[in-house]
Amino acid sequence: MDTNLINYKQVLKNRPYGIPDDNTWELVKTKIEDLKDGEMLIQQDYISLDPAMRGWMNDVRSYIPPVQIGEVMRAGSLGRVIRVSGKTPFKVGDYVSGWGGVQSYIITKGENFYKINPDRSSLTSYLGALGMPGMTAYFGILEVGEIKEGETVLVSGAAGAVGSIVGQIAKIKGCNVVGIAGGKSKSKYVVESLGFDSCIDYKEANLVNELKKYCPKGIDVYFDNVGGEILDTALVFLRKKARVVICGAISQYNSTGNIIGPKNYLSLLVNRASMRGMIVLDYAAEYGVAMKQISEWIQEGRIVHKEDVYEGIENFRDVFLRLFTGDKIGKLILKISK
Repeated sequence: MDTNLINYKQVLKNRPYGIPDDNTWELVKTKIEDLKDGEMLIQQDYISLDPAMRGWMNDVRSYIPPVQIGEVMRAGSLGRVIRVSGKTPFKVGDYVSGWGGVQSYIITKGENFYKINPDRSSLTSYLGALGMPGMTAYFGILEVGEIKEGETVLVSGAAGAVGSIVGQIAKIKGCNVVGIAGGKSKSKYVVESLGFDSCIDYKEANLVNELKKYCPKGIDVYFDNVGGEILDTALVFLRKKARVVICGAISQYNSTGNIIGPKNYLSLLVNRASMRGMIVLDYAAEYGVAMKQISEWIQEGRIVHKEDVYEGIENFRDVFLRLFTGDKIGKLILKISK
């Protein structure tokens, strides 16, 4: 083993209250240990930054155990196998993606990693459209949203990693798609680059008036990534038997007060509508199907994807906070430089 290899990793130092501060994580470095039989050493190239990571830091009951104090921050990752010991599921030179965490190297037996083909698509796309965001969009809008041709679909966080793919899939399926995004540049991107029928800039426009304008007959499916007041407003416009897909609530993740929940939930009763949460991990056995289909749509030019890449594991916190300031478009990724 090359004793010169140093692993830089961001470990959880303190559980954040509100927005993660400078004391939330600590950048530590350790020497790479010798491999045991059946283990591989993966040099990580890219780390996926996702809003769900904020929830994983809270010591509360959830769909996945919280990151513990002193542990490497959990995150999706992508890298290359550089060493193996004995019989392993991957060989030296293979590119793999999995749950490697925010660190420059990981030793693993390959659990929860899968091989990717860098010749088929860009490496970063495997953390975006062909990764967890793409899988979330695919199963969220098709399986949970159950969209049908001709329906009106509203998507919040439309310029983000998940929302951007959701809207494009809905367009492929023949729906009228309205996005919600923050800022003129994002709204322009959603319409002109992603092909949504329209997009509402929630920072400038009156959401109620804009929904009346772009959804005159109401909403058949609302794919929610933000929660809060936008969710509450959308509920007012539901049509009969509408479906609301709860994918995330990024507006609430750093809240230090009471969570803003829907006051207009009786719209579900009046319209015989449904509101259902979705976690992409529930569909893990079917990822291959979704990846194949999304890949075909990309090759056909029917899906556009964008990765917003920043560099340096030492810059992890600053880049991570872009998820909540909105200072990014598409999939947010950290390139490991050390």
